[in-house]
Amino acid sequence: MSARLPVFPLGTVLFPGLVLPLHIFEERYKALVRHLVGLPEGAPREFGVVAIQAGWEVAPAGPPGRSGPPGGDVTLHEVGCTAELRQVTELADGGFDIVTVGRRRFRLAEVDASAEPYLTAEVEWLPEPDGPDEVSDLLAARVISVFRQYLGLIRPDQQEITEQLPEDPTVLSHLVAATAALTVADRQRLLVVDDTAGRLRAELRLLNRETALLRQVRAVPVPLSELAGPPAPN
Repeated sequence: MSARLPVFPLGTVLFPGLVLPLHIFEERYKALVRHLVGLPEGAPREFGVVAIQAGWEVAPAGPPGRSGPPGGDVTLHEVGCTAELRQVTELADGGFDIVTVGRRRFRLAEVDASAEPYLTAEVEWLPEPDGPDEVSDLLAARVISVFRQYLGLIRPDQQEITEQLPEDPTVLSHLVAATAALTVADRQRLLVVDDTAGRLRAELRLLNRETALLRQVRAVPVPLSELAGPPAPN
């Protein structure tokens, strides 16, 4: 089954069930928010969030009186997650502060940069697990244990880790993927995994890697790629 969605390229990965607040200041995305707000009551107010593989979130400024290309000069990953609009605050400068929640995963089929001020795309919905899974339940218990050790190393000043981690294996897998100090590439690989057990196995490997590194260096690693930013305007 396929659908057409507005697409918002970002330098981050969104997972189902996770909250994503955004500050909207570019004209093309102001138009997107106005489009979503203007939809009939009951219509799904969602757009696709896709992580940027190469390029920048903000489109380069064009000549006076002209805006940059609708999507900027970016290369997108193939798999993203829809963001459901939950809260909109209009600002004095015409921008918006919005709160969204990740809903469902999709794969980009065809991207259109000309139909609207913002990107749109034909997308294919990806399968999601349903029903209990004994293997996932066992893996979830192991992930929770390792994740608590990991949190303890990141926050050594706390006497006890009191985070209430979800018991549902699928929800847990999305939460760990979104909150651990992973690179965008690591998170993207986790988003692509279709089954919960596979995602939890991958997270165990990543958490063991990060925990071993933290014990050696006693510092939270920051990937060099995430220290980069768009080039300053001339």
